[in-house]
Amino acid sequence: MRIRWFKDALLYLIELRKYIGNDNAHAAQDVAISILSNVEQLAEHPAMGRTGRVEGTRELVISGLPYIIPYRVKNNTIEILRVLHAARKWPTKF
Repeated sequence: MRIRWFKDALLYLIELRKYIGNDNAHAAQDVAISILSNVEQLAEHPAMGRTGRVEGTRELVISGLPYIIPYRVKNNTIEILRVLHAARKWPTKF
């Protein structure tokens, strides 16, 4: 399957890396790599995330990090909707 990042999801990942990088460049790189490598696994295992809180979505929990990646599967594409911190209020729609 193909993976498609929505603009907001990609922008948040870039901003997250910059924010963490202000304190620790190595940690920022590790977080970004962890998120990206987990998302890449969805291409082979699209159902690996749990059922999402928003109808029609799934949620990929990033192990060891407080981030959740909501996504949906449409046709032969995995759409990465956002990168969310687990402590944030969850949106009602994407």
